[in-house]
Amino acid sequence: MSPFVPGYHPAQIPLRFLDHHTVDWSRVQRSDYLIHQRVSYDYPSPARELRHRLVVVPADQHGQQRLYDYKIQVFPAALSQEERIDEFGNRILDFYLPEVADTLVFEVWSTLQQQVGNATRPRVAAGQAHDYLQPTRLTAIDEKLTAVAAQLRQQHAEPYQLADAINRWVYGAMRYERGLTVVTTTAAEALALGGGLCQDFAHVMLAICRAAGLPARYVSGHLLGEGGSHAWVEVLLPATPAAAAGSDRIAWAFDPTNHCLATHNYITIAVGRDYADVSPTSGSFFAAAPGQLAIRKRAGLTAVAYADGEVVRAEDGA
Repeated sequence: MSPFVPGYHPAQIPLRFLDHHTVDWSRVQRSDYLIHQRVSYDYPSPARELRHRLVVVPADQHGQQRLYDYKIQVFPAALSQEERIDEFGNRILDFYLPEVADTLVFEVWSTLQQQVGNATRPRVAAGQAHDYLQPTRLTAIDEKLTAVAAQLRQQHAEPYQLADAINRWVYGAMRYERGLTVVTTTAAEALALGGGLCQDFAHVMLAICRAAGLPARYVSGHLLGEGGSHAWVEVLLPATPAAAAGSDRIAWAFDPTNHCLATHNYITIAVGRDYADVSPTSGSFFAAAPGQLAIRKRAGLTAVAYADGEVVRAEDGA
């Protein structure tokens, strides 16, 4: 449980948030967050043998971010519900329902804390980091991406500077535009179109990073102030310039959509090679017609604790 809202269950916490723009982040030691997500499917006729996978609850720990608690409610109730951790360290929730008459709803509440005053970045073993050098279907390179990677690598030999240059290049080369791409659009296709959504920016950056020799992974989560989900990139860099080749890597989070580092305004849900690894909802069922998916999400700041001991809570009316 969050130390700032003692006695509350996540389902009982009102969706009232602090305005993160009014917080003096230079003095903040800890910050509390609440995420509420509603995933629903409407079926025109009864659906049978539903097997559903959700990736909507963060891992216990991701760098300075820690999960306190989560609650999930399913309507109608699932016959079976299992939790597992996948190969990337993500929390996966699996459900089985023998039949749904018309509507299936998942309600999820999560409470988290970030140790803002202690900017601990995620560490990744060298062997695992190597896996993030490999292209995927969504991040496969073409001549254009290869040329960009080669040019930027020639201009920036130091790994962090190279990652920062790639982040800057993607931001300048792409425009944010809805309706231009779909979730199966590849990095090469998005770059050829010149725009897309946050996942397209992330895929383009991933493709260039990997082609330039930088292991990088896709991150799904939330950016405070935006209503829905967001995507960015973690580039896995040596801890120091002199670090041995087999040493752990440090994950530096870059947001190419907004040309910045992902910091305290970002909440990480899952990481993977690309969007396909972290898709928030997927599954299978038998029915005469497909269901209609609707997702509603809210994520916000519920409390901050300053280094001098002052605590400001959303319920205080701040």
